[in-house]
Amino acid sequence: MAGKISAASARAHTRKSKQNTSFKLLSGIFTKTLLVLFVGALAWAYQAIQPPPPKTCGSPDGPLITASRIKLRDGRHLAYKEHGVPLEAAKYKIVKVHGFDSCRLDAVPLSPELVERLGIYVVSFDRPGYGESDPNPKRTVKSMALDIEELADQLRLGSKFYVIGISMGGQVIWSCLKYIPHRLAGATLVAPVVNYWWSGFPTNLSNQAYQQMLPQDQWVLRVSHYAPWLTYWWNSQKWFPSSSVIAHSIDIFSSEDRKLLMKISSTRNHAAQVRQQGEYESLHRDLIVGFGAWEFSPLELDNPFPNNEGSVHVWHGDEDRLVPVTLQRYIAEQLPWIRYHELPGAGHLFMVADGMWDNIVKTLLVGEK
Repeated sequence: MAGKISAASARAHTRKSKQNTSFKLLSGIFTKTLLVLFVGALAWAYQAIQPPPPKTCGSPDGPLITASRIKLRDGRHLAYKEHGVPLEAAKYKIVKVHGFDSCRLDAVPLSPELVERLGIYVVSFDRPGYGESDPNPKRTVKSMALDIEELADQLRLGSKFYVIGISMGGQVIWSCLKYIPHRLAGATLVAPVVNYWWSGFPTNLSNQAYQQMLPQDQWVLRVSHYAPWLTYWWNSQKWFPSSSVIAHSIDIFSSEDRKLLMKISSTRNHAAQVRQQGEYESLHRDLIVGFGAWEFSPLELDNPFPNNEGSVHVWHGDEDRLVPVTLQRYIAEQLPWIRYHELPGAGHLFMVADGMWDNIVKTLLVGEK
């Protein structure tokens, strides 16, 4: 009897051992499968967030070089276009900085009469990654100002020149006022983009302005500020809406802007050039730099013209739905040396209205309005 019990126990023990062995084997397979899936998911995620390399102009698979360009100290090229009177005959020399999703070919449409009467020369250039200017993967707030200074030096604009920036290009002018004020004869910011994280803004004011944006655009800026490494994926995925600005949604424009859009679209035949090197080094890099952590705040700037040898102007529409007017007003209040021009009923595109550019430029150069 004892022998039978012992044999039965042995068989039971054997079965249990086999079950344990099978369980361990299955558990090992399951663990390895999970590990493989996890590694695969990580590899997929890594690939998904990596932007493709830019199609640099002049490279074997890149667009052709058609513009005049200068070579910068670091080897990059900046493409530019000259407008107005010849440089050697100019009394006023202006560097124009284009906005988001734009390029050097979006010129300042001044009247020929004003150009000739005042002797105005304007050079517009493609910011890095746009049009035919080489991308700058190391682009910073400061590097943009230094690019402008080097462009002016290579074109021989003289010791001082004027700068005008539009929208995201207007934001660039703050960096000029910070890093190269000694080179400026005057500056104008037209509907300049505001970074909601600049120090100096009251929290309630910046939060209220931030909430005025479409929810999808709020998320785009959050990602650009807090997780810039996700910016490409966020703006290229198809699961949920990304930037309405990149998508050219008319929902972001005021009623006045929508009227002006027709005027813009009828004369803009170079849109394909803007993003031709890829969206990451142009549009996405703009978001990362423009809404990232700045090393200074415009609200802390000193007057670059303490002896009134020049002037700084900000123009803004009170119906601008892309850049809240409340933040622009606050900046103007904190910087009393800013000459602030607020246009009732105007949206973000007011500068393309008939005669508007003449008013903006005359105000900067000779004080007329």
